[in-house]
Amino acid sequence: MNIIFMGTPDFAVPCLEELIKSGHKVTGVFTQPDKPKNRGQKMQFSPVKECAVKYDIPVYQPLSLRKGEDAEKSLEILKEHNPDCIVVAAYGQILPKAVLDLPRLGCINVHASLLPRYRGAAPIQHCIINGEEKTGITIMYMAEGLDTGDMIIKDEVVIDERMTASILHDKLTEISGPLLLRALEQLESGTAERTPQTDENTCYASMISKDMLKIDFTKPMAEVYNFIRGMSASPCAFTSMGGKRLKVYFAEKTDIRTDLPAGTTADDSLAITCGDGLCIRLSDIQLEGSKRMNASDFLRGRKVEKGTPLGN
Repeated sequence: MNIIFMGTPDFAVPCLEELIKSGHKVTGVFTQPDKPKNRGQKMQFSPVKECAVKYDIPVYQPLSLRKGEDAEKSLEILKEHNPDCIVVAAYGQILPKAVLDLPRLGCINVHASLLPRYRGAAPIQHCIINGEEKTGITIMYMAEGLDTGDMIIKDEVVIDERMTASILHDKLTEISGPLLLRALEQLESGTAERTPQTDENTCYASMISKDMLKIDFTKPMAEVYNFIRGMSASPCAFTSMGGKRLKVYFAEKTDIRTDLPAGTTADDSLAITCGDGLCIRLSDIQLEGSKRMNASDFLRGRKVEKGTPLGN
């Protein structure tokens, strides 16, 4: 099958590699434009572009598929490739109707949730923040709405209570490639199902922005715990201590209960009072200007007294 692949981050790379190794012909890859990174502002390829270059696959990086000269050129390029199917995995752009209607077998999307739950850009983080016990991958037909197309096939992953977003991301990438190949086999044989989505029990998983990362210790301990692991290891939840930003990569639930104000230390360690009076113990942290370390190493070099406020 001739395939155009559209994707950008690490999450999409295993799907592209599975397609290449499976014998399908990936004739072109669309990915987001290169972006400057780090202090040197050196332009950096997306992970998907790096993969495509490795396999000598033509790469296209339009600013937009929906408007302007880039969109017109992209549509002509797609027509020249004449793909049987367009496969999308975390591309970062909405496809216009002209593109959706182009392939013989349609456009399909690899989405990191069990649709219709968690439509949107950041389903992995949001399902952990909300305390979900399972999630998965859904392969779906693409429609003009945001993640609203008919579903083809799903596979589930159980979310362990200690699982972070980074761990869940990796588990989902493990199952995404094989599931994609199953969906393509069904498409090619004409046996692929079309299960319409309902709008019941949906949840919009908005993109994670920097202003969403600060820990709110006035919330119950269980919610604070889920928030921290949902943001770990990137972009990482944070609070502050002594006027410096304190990144929190992981924390532990405790049964310690105090009547201290939320956001203050309950002892001379890093047990922090939450809104319901229960304490959460910070265990994997990085203070601004220092390296990442576990709490015990941190406390060997710094005394933290009971009642120390965090987050001010």
